[in-house]
Amino acid sequence: MLEPVAGELSVPPAAPPAAEAAPLIEAKGLSKRFVLGRGRNAPRLHAVDAVDLALRRGESVGLVGESGCGKSTLSRLLARLLDPTEGSIVFEGIDVGAMPARTFATSGARARIQLVFQDATDSLDPRQTARDAIAEPAIRLGLPGDVEARVRRVADEVGLPPELLGRFPHQLSGGQRARVGIARALAPEPSLLILDEPTAALDVSVQAVVLQLLARLRRERGLTYLFVSHDLNVVRLLCDRVVVMYLGRIVEEGPAAEVFAAPGHPYTRALLSAIPGSGRTPEPLPGEVRSPIDPDPNACRFHGRCPIGDASCAKAMPVLRPVSGGHAAHRVACLKVHG
Repeated sequence: MLEPVAGELSVPPAAPPAAEAAPLIEAKGLSKRFVLGRGRNAPRLHAVDAVDLALRRGESVGLVGESGCGKSTLSRLLARLLDPTEGSIVFEGIDVGAMPARTFATSGARARIQLVFQDATDSLDPRQTARDAIAEPAIRLGLPGDVEARVRRVADEVGLPPELLGRFPHQLSGGQRARVGIARALAPEPSLLILDEPTAALDVSVQAVVLQLLARLRRERGLTYLFVSHDLNVVRLLCDRVVVMYLGRIVEEGPAAEVFAAPGHPYTRALLSAIPGSGRTPEPLPGEVRSPIDPDPNACRFHGRCPIGDASCAKAMPVLRPVSGGHAAHRVACLKVHG
């Protein structure tokens, strides 16, 4: 289950984007399958399966689900750290999913999509100072302007004092290393930040400070966030919209306030019921997670664990459809919810 953070955080929200705004990035039919073994008939692990996802400019979207559901693979596909098996990824009007990896690496889109990783200790080179780590993306991408001035500017923006720029990662606190990771991602002037559990390795008090920083940066820079997290409290506070994944597929998506108040999918209800202090009756799930290796394409991935499912769920793959009486953007993939 997801691991909620203790206590409440106060994060001033950014203004949500207009509903009619064109997507900054849009994935259609996006799939990633990993071949396990050799030969034409080798089994395939379906990490991401036929995902449609669009993020509007200035929007913050939370991507949640149990470990192994495919959310990290999806985020790496959108950042083009992985090549998709099928589907398209259109970013700022350009089909970056069709670009060869080498072409994408030298394109302007590479600078405009940046990642902030879960543990800055692991993602920072121990041989580089904070200054070198922040400067590296700008140097590698050949961005114009004074690199040193760029480093000082983004360091100041994230609250990293100049006297810390000459230190190595082991000489910095966890919160300071997190700021270096954020500054490094900001240095190329991105429009999309993919944040993969950026506060999971931090103490709760430091988490709150970093989340406040991320909320401020989004407001001031007009950034778009894809916030990958196990922490439902953080997603509720930081995100306009929530996307719930299960075994490689999106099972629910919608405005954060509505999904948290009235979850439609049984899996989402179970996740929310696990938050301490939520006031919800816990809804433990029976059975075991189905194997993602060559799953039945004609069966609901949640079949066997679903408390409201029946034999019909093993014969049809549900698709996302609007929830009756809810916001048009609140969609659920469940045969039983839609009757």
